[in-house]
Amino acid sequence: MQPDVPTASCCGEADAYFADEIHVRDGKTYAIITDDRPDEPRGRPHVDIGTEIEVPDHKLKWDKGNPTGHGIIFLSRNRYVFCYVQPGGA
Repeated sequence: MQPDVPTASCCGEADAYFADEIHVRDGKTYAIITDDRPDEPRGRPHVDIGTEIEVPDHKLKWDKGNPTGHGIIFLSRNRYVFCYVQPGGA
């Protein structure tokens, strides 16, 4: 669920990208796309590996991890950030 809209889902194959690198610069959080999985089976637009996406603070989900072992950023087709979920946990 989206951290700032807890009734709205942010999870779906068509908007999920591995983003295992995350850093803070000038007080802003950035996730780096590291996903090399094919886009077509997931029905998602392509985002190049190494693309840096600013993640607004209210879109950071730190209360629960995910079981994939990857950080995941969920993006709309125009790259609006639904949420960033840290790796690990359940």
